[in-house]
Amino acid sequence: MSRTETALIVGAGKGLSASLARLFAAEGMQVALAARDIGKLTDLVDETGALPVSCDASRPEDVDALFTRIEQTFGAPDLVVYNASGRYRAAVEAIEPARLEESIKVSAIGGFLVAQAAAVRMLARGSGSILLTGATASVKGLPGSTPFAMGKFALRGMAQCLARELAPKNVHVAHFVIDGGIASSWAKPEDTSADDKWLEPDAIAREYLHIHRQHRSAWTWEVELRPWLEKF
Repeated sequence: MSRTETALIVGAGKGLSASLARLFAAEGMQVALAARDIGKLTDLVDETGALPVSCDASRPEDVDALFTRIEQTFGAPDLVVYNASGRYRAAVEAIEPARLEESIKVSAIGGFLVAQAAAVRMLARGSGSILLTGATASVKGLPGSTPFAMGKFALRGMAQCLARELAPKNVHVAHFVIDGGIASSWAKPEDTSADDKWLEPDAIAREYLHIHRQHRSAWTWEVELRPWLEKF
């Protein structure tokens, strides 16, 4: 009899993480959703039966408590998605050091803390997937995006290191460059070009599941996803 898989999504909310939660639940997984404000997850929890857990991923004690709660409820997670970002943008002369630090903590330090906690448990079991959400800013610096890019570049570098370190131990680490806006997060109802201009979150979610399901003889460490009319 096959064991029920457990998926943890950190940085849960609308858009991509909601699509991930619905897909994972439909696949028969036990789903946990972590966010600073779990009040915003009520409808998604009702829809998917997911376990909501309050967590500030940039705080080590919160991450420890999160994984302890997941283990006590479901056991160690098979799939962990880090989808949190410090979305602070400003012109260089206007960047505030405190907000810069917070942005990097959420995008990069939080990503490390969650990946580390997941890796410890997956190494003990001998399997698992850690999937990290990046952005255009992971590979391309743009004007006014210095704080965001600093955090996302760091997350990508960490993902590459962990992928090479953990793959020989049967733990799959992959980084996703989401190169564009996600429809449910940015598109407006009156925008008739939405199908061409924006990434569809359900389609992105299917790629996350595909990477989790990859045979280990053909693992990838990075995937780039963009709207089909994107100019490279």
